[in-house]
Amino acid sequence: MKKTIYTMFILCGTFMLAQEGKNDTVEVSDTKEIQEVIVKTQRKKQFADKAVYTFDKEALERARYAKDLLQTLPELQLDLVGNTITSTKGGTILFLINGVEATDLQIRSVTPGEVVKVEYYDIPPARWATRADTVVNILTRSTETGYVFGAEVFSALNTGFINGSAYANYTKGKNNFGLEYSLSLRDYNDRRVNSIYDYQLNGSHYRSDENRKDHFGYTFQNIALRYTRMVPDDYAFQAKLNMDIFSRFSKGVGQSIFTQDNLGEEHSMFKNNGSDYVIPKLDLYYSKKISEKDELSINLVGSHYTTNTSETAKEWITASGLSVYDNDMMLKATQTSFVGELVHVHDFKAGKLSSGYRISRSSISNDLNNLAGYSQYNVNYLEQYFYTEFSGKVDQFSYRVGAGLTNIHNKSAENVFDEWTFTPKVILGYQLKNNQNLRFTGSYSPVSPWSNALSSNIVQLVPNIVQRGNPFLKSQQVFSNNLTYSFNNKYFDFNAALFYRYTDRIINQYYVLDELGGYALTYENGKSGQRYGIQLTGSYKPFGNNLLVVKAVITPTSEMVKTSTGALIKNDFLGNYFVLSSEYKAFSLQYQFNIPTYSLSGAFLNTNENQNNIFVSYKHKNWTFSTGMYWMGMPSEYKTKSLPESLVDYKIHTQIMNNKSMFVLGLSYDFSKGKKTEIQKKLNNDTAPAATF
Repeated sequence: MKKTIYTMFILCGTFMLAQEGKNDTVEVSDTKEIQEVIVKTQRKKQFADKAVYTFDKEALERARYAKDLLQTLPELQLDLVGNTITSTKGGTILFLINGVEATDLQIRSVTPGEVVKVEYYDIPPARWATRADTVVNILTRSTETGYVFGAEVFSALNTGFINGSAYANYTKGKNNFGLEYSLSLRDYNDRRVNSIYDYQLNGSHYRSDENRKDHFGYTFQNIALRYTRMVPDDYAFQAKLNMDIFSRFSKGVGQSIFTQDNLGEEHSMFKNNGSDYVIPKLDLYYSKKISEKDELSINLVGSHYTTNTSETAKEWITASGLSVYDNDMMLKATQTSFVGELVHVHDFKAGKLSSGYRISRSSISNDLNNLAGYSQYNVNYLEQYFYTEFSGKVDQFSYRVGAGLTNIHNKSAENVFDEWTFTPKVILGYQLKNNQNLRFTGSYSPVSPWSNALSSNIVQLVPNIVQRGNPFLKSQQVFSNNLTYSFNNKYFDFNAALFYRYTDRIINQYYVLDELGGYALTYENGKSGQRYGIQLTGSYKPFGNNLLVVKAVITPTSEMVKTSTGALIKNDFLGNYFVLSSEYKAFSLQYQFNIPTYSLSGAFLNTNENQNNIFVSYKHKNWTFSTGMYWMGMPSEYKTKSLPESLVDYKIHTQIMNNKSMFVLGLSYDFSKGKKTEIQKKLNNDTAPAATF
């Protein structure tokens, strides 16, 4: 695997270095940001930590809104199922409009003519680095009085699948008002699940082979109301009230063959679960220009809500009706979350210095009924982050150097974890040619356990096996390095990244003998984990325009985990993802596909979601008509299997038959007059997600 990775990297680098770039100019300035390289044919400027894109007249005229422009970027694509922009490389992506955190609907509300440029950060600055793997900032023109509104709906014809949205913005002088609503609904009555548990216990061999059919679904709604006031070169203020409304359910019945040694019996079961919450969230932002070269910004975000989660599962011997297990779990979690951040930015002639402090706190009160009885307990998660970073340029080298101090303080019903960690980061860039550069990134940072892993809850999975959290988990320590070569011209936009990631005290999910008898699926801090390989990403335009565009991501990867007992777990896989798209006059077409692969996740190997989707749209004035088919010729499916080292041999295969060759229709309408008020918001935060386990 190592030889293959190194050979591919050398060959790709040699090939691209041999290409001839055009004589594009290099912009030289006072370096308030990391220095850029302009490639006129691609309308792209390459920085050490980001790329900046502008768009020609043809692209602006063809697009309906800014969202259409984003999907033309080499490493972004439209997720056809969710109808959102995602990174082809995967990971969390954060969108901004003039520095303000933006939703999908806000991106839609920006007309193409307003877009000045798009900043694509594949190495996010310190203030966003702990929240996202990729940051995309859309910069728009100066504001004018006006309004914009639109609506969109996508729906399947023969099953429960709906994506809908509506938005409106109105600008008057220095004031802007915005309103948004979005809906995602899924209601599938044919999800098929086959799961197998095979293990030795107390000298006997057990096997549970279960087949279940589920009716499941969810409804997610978001309502947002915004007010913005901006006085240019003085101050900016924004207040945003956001409401997330979510509910999900699953109702399944099935049969299993339960075997102990050579004796088998037929079991019947049902498994029902669900959860719901309503999250009101207030987001306040204020930025003040305190001098010509200094700016101070503050961001406060708060929420308070209750999450209700329930699970009922019963299994019995079919012939006699004798109960095998009876699992009832009800969790009521009342959660209060707060995030505050203060940042100061100073411009020097040689570069830019940014310094800040962020604190995030979540307090959760749990009322729990489960297999262990009734309990009431509180947990608190606190994280503090002090950071500073400086960016500049010396000759052909550009750099960004940062240092931070992170404190993680987690207090559960059974344990208190408190630790301070030094978090340095360095980014170095070197311009090889006008259209080629080399970049290196190194960082060290802690990652706190998620709330489900720390939970004291316990639920029954099958006979003799339960699942529980581990309140004694410590944070992971992640050391990450990337060396990236970039090349682009009229036809190619290519990146080859050699990566290595080492994780100390890696959080690992595994099976252990349970104190109540049988086995428990729980979490531990393993000794370490490693992941390394090469990621080849980019796009190819054979005609030099968007008539045909091929996007691809190929990632040969090796990964390894060393458990707390010293056992070594290894896995190799070839990650892949492909997009073919075409734009001609008012028509556009997009086809996405991949070959699912197994990647390591604790005690298991999981496949990523299969894709085989096609979508066609036609634009007429303010209307857009769309149609497509998801998962052509196949259902969506997901596979998990345990590793040979596991105490329990576990396999599960899930298929959603409602998705198979799912045909959808879509209609959207967008209208605008004038331009909106947007602000250069320097801070963007969010409170912790709902606790459900």
